[in-house]
Parts: sequence; C-alpha cells; structure tokens
Amino acid sequence: MTYSRLIAGTMTWGSWGKQLSKKEMAALMNFCTENRITTFDHADIYGAYTTEADFGKAFTESGLKREDVQLISKCGIQYVCDNRNNKVKHYNYGKDYIIWSVEESLKHLATEYLDLLLLHRPSPLMVAEEIAEAITILKKDGKIRDFGVSNFTPSQMDMIGLRMDIDVNQIEFSITEHSSMHNGTLDFMKTNGIKPMAWSPLGSVFREDTEQTRRIHKQLGELMDKYSATEDQLLLAWIMKHPANIHPVVGTTTKERLKQAIEASKINLELEDWFLILTAAQGHKVP
Repeated sequence: MTYSRLIAGTMTWGSWGKQLSKKEMAALMNFCTENRITTFDHADIYGAYTTEADFGKAFTESGLKREDVQLISKCGIQYVCDNRNNKVKHYNYGKDYIIWSVEESLKHLATEYLDLLLLHRPSPLMVAEEIAEAITILKKDGKIRDFGVSNFTPSQMDMIGLRMDIDVNQIEFSITEHSSMHNGTLDFMKTNGIKPMAWSPLGSVFREDTEQTRRIHKQLGELMDKYSATEDQLLLAWIMKHPANIHPVVGTTTKERLKQAIEASKINLELEDWFLILTAAQGHKVP
C-alpha cells in the first residue's frame, strides 16, 4: 500500500479543534489531494467519537473518488465522554470489539474499507492471538487492507508480529522527541519492513519556550537562507532525511502551511546540517 509522503492528520478538523463545517472539510480534502496529500489519518476517538462521521459526510460531497485517497483509522482507546459509557479511560483489544469498532468507523467514514487500521496504543492486557483473529476476519471480509500499530515498542511489535504482519507503526517523532532513534524502535521497524509514520512531527518547537527550543530556533534560523525554507520545512526535512522513510502526519488545517509542508519533501539536508539540528536539540555534540 502506498501512502502519500505527508499525511493529513484530522484530529483537529472537528470538535477538538477548528470545528470545520461540512463545506470547509470538503474543500480542505480537495486542497490536500490537489497538493499530493492523499492519505487522511483518523482515530475513532477524535472529537469524542464524532470527527469520523463529520469527515464522512463531507467526503460524500467532496467529489473525490474513494480509490484516489487512503483512509487510516485507529481503535482500542476507550475514551470517557458523553458518547461512550466508560467509567475510566482504558483499552479494549478483544476480537469482537476490534471488529465492531472497524465497522463503526466504516459507517462513519462512509466507506467500505480502511486502507489501514492501527491499534491506537498498547494495552497490558492485549492478547496477540485474539487480535490476530480479528484482523484475519477483517482482511478476509475486505474491511481493512493494511494492519498496523501506534506507539508500540520493539518488544510489543515482536509479540504482535509473530501472529500477523505489521505494516505500519505510527509513533511520536520530532526533533524534540526522537528517542525512537536511540531505543531500537526505528531500527526494529527498518529491519522488519514496518513503515514508520510520525505524529506531532514539529514537536514542542513552536509550543514551548525553553532553552532547548531556543537553541533549535537559533540553528534553524542560520539554515533558512541556505535552503530557502521556513523553520517548519526544515523540521520536516530533518525527519524525512532518516533512512527509515518516516511519513510525517501533519495536523495543520492552514492551506499555506500544508503547501509548505509538501515543499519540505523536496529539501535534502546536507549531512552536517542534519547533525547541527540534532546537536541543537540535544544541547551537546554526539558521542
């Protein structure tokens, strides 16, 4: 399965963020596809279980063909809100629940299949054999095409991967959260042919004012003219330089920033510039 180099994250499209109207959502979908972003990342819990349905209604009026886009969704997190009778936030990876959750996502997204289903977060109570049964049924019935996980460690991927193929692991990865480069997660994924996707690819660079983010801004500022790029673009280019072929999930709904993100895929950071940015983030030279 081929996913677009950058992926549109929909978490803030609905009630958890911009509260886009149906018309605005449809227009944004078309803008994304016109600019080579054809993959849309969802989770059942987004918008307290409402964003998938909002997206689905907009998609039916967007004029887009289903075969021209890729839809990702996630299941497993049991979120405490008015739309679910949960006493506590928890995870459920029972066979029947996984199948039911996918069927709910298909109904809400107005589609017959998901291009990719992800288990949203690992659960200490997950049973790999039971998960495998659900995924086998969903694939056999044509309801999902690819299967993956999100936020899983190498040992968790190993446990699940012994029972079924894992196509994707969506992890937090950015210049301010790059532990997966050092704890074996990306190495494991590259060795086993698991595609990495990165949520929150800009990290805390624009959200926090710390010694670390100030160092990063200073270094990026020194490279902007050289690459004719914005700070956002350099951060995305830094991620895409990694040989694991990481696909950033971009959460912005601003058209100009989406265009800039796509242009970032054309930037090939020189080797020493990549390490200059890493050094700024770490606050010390590499060992």
